[in-house]
Amino acid sequence: QVQLVESGGGLVQAGGSLRLSCAASGRSFGSYGSGWFRQAPGKEREFVAAISWDYGTTYYADSVRGRFTISRENAKNTVYLQMNSLKPEDTALYYCAAHSSGSWYYADAYDYWGQGTQVTVSS
Repeated sequence: QVQLVESGGGLVQAGGSLRLSCAASGRSFGSYGSGWFRQAPGKEREFVAAISWDYGTTYYADSVRGRFTISRENAKNTVYLQMNSLKPEDTALYYCAAHSSGSWYYADAYDYWGQGTQVTVSS
């Protein structure tokens, strides 16, 4: 079992930055890749970014590439999402997830999910 807890969300003006954290517990977390998804009201959950557990290969949605950076600190079992140049359309509930197998871009490839942290970007 893997437990995930997100933090770092909040209210920020357009153009600002936030850093989300995802703290993981569970002895098997080291073998999982990590991903961030988001869901805005009335919309489907969408992929944001992911990072592999072995080589740290990263993956990004086109909408965030160049603005967001995913990183992982294995010694602390923590994954980060640095979000810069935020836009109102980035407003959503952001979820951290543990990837087991399959495409990095689809939610069904992830076995464990956190409860989410709210990010609100004002214009």
